[in-house]
Amino acid sequence: MNTPVKIAITGAGGKIGYSLIFSIISGNLLGPDQPIILQLVETPMAKQRLRALTMEIEDCASSLVQGVEYYFSLDHAFSDSDYVIMVGAKPRGKGMERKDLLGLNGKTFRAQGQALNRNAKKTVKILVVGNPANTNALVAAGNAPDLSPACFSCLTRLDHNRARAIAANKLHCLTKDITRLCIWGNHSSTQFPDLSSSQVKGQAIVELVSDEWRYKQFVEQVQQRGASIIESSGISSVASAAYAIIEHMQIWTGKTASNDWTSMGVLSNGEYGIDAGLVSSFPVTVSNGQVTIAEAITIEQQARALIDKSIAELREERDAVRHLLP
Repeated sequence: MNTPVKIAITGAGGKIGYSLIFSIISGNLLGPDQPIILQLVETPMAKQRLRALTMEIEDCASSLVQGVEYYFSLDHAFSDSDYVIMVGAKPRGKGMERKDLLGLNGKTFRAQGQALNRNAKKTVKILVVGNPANTNALVAAGNAPDLSPACFSCLTRLDHNRARAIAANKLHCLTKDITRLCIWGNHSSTQFPDLSSSQVKGQAIVELVSDEWRYKQFVEQVQQRGASIIESSGISSVASAAYAIIEHMQIWTGKTASNDWTSMGVLSNGEYGIDAGLVSSFPVTVSNGQVTIAEAITIEQQARALIDKSIAELREERDAVRHLLP
C-alpha cells in the first residue's frame, strides 16, 4: 500500500461529518489503495459523540484506516495534514440570515486559518464547507499567509449538482448528458447557475429552453433549493452535501479525470470582472491537481447582471469581516 495521508475534518461529530467519514473510509475519496489517518477536529462538548463515532469507525474494520487522531483545541490541529475538509460551522437554521452566520463563524475560521498556517503541510488542499463558505474561506486563507491561496477552495459543487439535476429533469435526460454548466458568485441565494454555454449531448441548451425559464424559474429553483430542504426537514442538506464534498475532492486530487467544467469557489484575480481578493465560484477545470478558471466565456447581458448581484453580496460579506483579516 501507499504511504498513509492525513485527512482532517472539522465538525467531524456533526451530521455531514458523520455521513462523510464512512464514505472516506470506504475508499470513495482517494481510492481503495490509499491508506489514511483521520484527524477529527471538534469542540470539547463533542467528546462523547466522537467517542461513539470512533467505535463505529473501528467496527467497520476498514483496511484503509491507519489511525484516528483527535483535536479539541487548535494548538496542534491539522498536524501535517494533507487534506482538510472544514465542515464545522454553526449551521443555517430556519429563519436565520447569512449575516448572522458571518458574525458567529468568522472568528472560528480566523483561528482555524492560523492553526492551518502553523501545522498543515504547505501542499495541503483545504475545502471550506461551513457557511457562509466563500467568506469563511477568505478569512481562513487570509490568516494562513504561509500557505498559497491555491491551497484553499470552497464548496459550490453541491449547487452545481443541484443545477444539473434540475436541468436534466427539464430536458428529460441524464445528468451526465449535461456539460459546461457552472455556478458563478456566492454559495447563497444570489448565486447564478449559468446554462448559457451548456450542452446536452452536444446540443446547446439555449436552443432547447426559453430565456424566461433559464433566467427565472431555473435560477430561482437552484438558488432556493437549500432553503427548500431546510423548510421541509428543519436542517440543512446532509447526504447531498457529503456526496458533493467527495466529488469536489476527487476532481481536485485528480482521482476523477474530466475535461468538463466543475464549479469551485476560488480566490479571484480579477477574472471576468470579479473583484480580485474575493472567493467566488467560477467554472474551472482541474489537471494534475491544478485548478484553472475556464477562459473565453461569453457573458450575456442578463447573466452579467446576476453575477454582479452575487459579487456585490460577496463584497458586503468581506467588508463585514474585514476586522478578521490581516
